[in-house]
Amino acid sequence: MTRQNPRILSAGVVLVRAEHRRWRFLLLRAYQYWDFPKGRTETGETPLEAARREVAEETGITDMWFNWGEDYTETGPYARGKVARYYLAETPVREVTLGIAPELGTPEHHEWRWVDQPTAYRITAPRVRRVLDWAVARLPEQPSGGFKGDA
Repeated sequence: MTRQNPRILSAGVVLVRAEHRRWRFLLLRAYQYWDFPKGRTETGETPLEAARREVAEETGITDMWFNWGEDYTETGPYARGKVARYYLAETPVREVTLGIAPELGTPEHHEWRWVDQPTAYRITAPRVRRVLDWAVARLPEQPSGGFKGDA
């Protein structure tokens, strides 16, 4: 009898911010790997609830709007069968506070950056670039304005 590994679902958010009439994407670095905020779903929470929780835990950002609805994209399996689901949200928040991972006693990530699309492509791995492609296809070419960061 062949036993399949249960799917491990991570949930996260491609967080965007308007700056100088251009989109900036929040990326977090763990060692040499850049990704969007994400983490494992916990028992009893929906993937969207997990995504919101993970963003808050990893960045301190709770002020986000899912302007594009609850649409999402998922990666193919990686790292022993894990699948990552990403939603798209906008925030006016610029400052990030890297949260302390209880099991580590230190931040899970080493660095954060708000970057433009070309920079995001340059520093991310192919799996993350596919998620970036999905997000960019949903964003208007230019932010509409209205947020403090859109000066």
